Amino acid sequence: MALWGARFSRKPTDAVFALSQSVSFDWRLAPYDLRSSLAHLSVLEKASLLSKDDAAKIRTALKELLTEVASGKFAPSSHDEDVHSALERGLTEKLGSLGGSLRAGRSRNDQVTTDLRLFAIDHMLGLAQMLIELNEVILKKAAEYVDDAAPGFTHIQHAQPVSFGHEIAKHAHAFARDVDRIQDWLQRTSVNSLGAGALSGSSLQLDPEFVAKNLGFVKSFENSIDAVSDRDYVAEALFITSLIGVHLSRIGEEWTLLGSTEFSWAKIADEYSTGSSIMPQKKNPDMAELARGKAGRLIGNLVSVLTMLKGLPFAYNRDLQEDKEPLFDSLDTLALVIPAVSGMIATTNFDREKMKLSAPTGFSLATEIADYLVRKNVPFAQAHEAAGACVALCEKLSCELHELSDDQFAGIHSTLDPKIREVLAVQGAIASRTTAGGTAPSQVSNQISNALAKTSDSRREIANKIKAFSEMMSA
Repeated sequence: MALWGARFSRKPTDAVFALSQSVSFDWRLAPYDLRSSLAHLSVLEKASLLSKDDAAKIRTALKELLTEVASGKFAPSSHDEDVHSALERGLTEKLGSLGGSLRAGRSRNDQVTTDLRLFAIDHMLGLAQMLIELNEVILKKAAEYVDDAAPGFTHIQHAQPVSFGHEIAKHAHAFARDVDRIQDWLQRTSVNSLGAGALSGSSLQLDPEFVAKNLGFVKSFENSIDAVSDRDYVAEALFITSLIGVHLSRIGEEWTLLGSTEFSWAKIADEYSTGSSIMPQKKNPDMAELARGKAGRLIGNLVSVLTMLKGLPFAYNRDLQEDKEPLFDSLDTLALVIPAVSGMIATTNFDREKMKLSAPTGFSLATEIADYLVRKNVPFAQAHEAAGACVALCEKLSCELHELSDDQFAGIHSTLDPKIREVLAVQGAIASRTTAGGTAPSQVSNQISNALAKTSDSRREIANKIKAFSEMMSA
């Protein structure tokens, strides 16, 4: 049913209605719209704008609609413009003209942003929960490889040997920051907009703070124009989801490389791989590649909303209808990708021996020579030159650093005595990196332990917020 049109002499054309109609995607807001309607009903009753008897009838009908929407018994029709008009139709079918009473003191402008905030909070909490579960998988896998050596990379070139557990665990810190960002976002998003009306508030004796408390928001709006036009929370949520996509993409890139024939480090489980329709030998890391590919989609959704918002003047504009589909799509995309990536990580096995053999290649221990000289009070600039000269000689002789003779070392720098060989060992080089956050196994074990403790704290915090939100929705 239409919520407007009395001053019009003609109905919209079919083309206009088709363009204007949003119920095909905003129906997802129905449970949140009904919950915010219950809060609005309470404030209308509190202000004596509805009698107790009428309020009781409407409350019963709203709760019936909640059940019917959840079961699919009540659904939108092709004649409904949006979720709000569909649900008002449901109310009037139950209550007659009394069903239209809830429109008092409320506009679709403040109604839709309230609904969307509730939807976003609900789903971002769920996203945080998925990230916490992913982090637990990453940290468990990292703990398996703390004592295993592998080359560390910069520029995709061998840099220095590292604990492979350290390499895996780095991803957990990125996702932990994503969870922190969601926690921060929740504070800024938990603002009630209901009561702002179309843009200027209401002459009726409404109580936005009462509504805020009823819906579990931290506070109510401070400027009614900002309340109906603000979509920062959508843009910020899309930034968070796009950054999560980037972090997932990096895992996808690494797993694709490490599983290649050239590396042959990672053995991705069959259930997280696919084959080829023409080449029977192929085992493709499609989950890793899809995680990498979806990042572009997530970034695109952010750019779409930022572009839509950049030129909007004054208060509400219909352009804001374009805020929902990108948000819905990004949340749906991550709900598909994260469990697949989590399972892929949990079931991947790495070839410890191949990684160990690769660790010293590419002259990755050259820094140990420089550090050895620095400990003997040689200025680092000179130490760096000497280490570089050792590498150049090895390249000329087609050998590794530890294969140079004592005389060859001494010929490059007089301080390079035979004890230099003590630092040209992978495990010793890794174990020496004991600075906080470094790659020494003792440090990595502590890092994983601390990260698991933080993850456990985050799990409790998010679980409590999910519980509180669920209780609010069922109130």
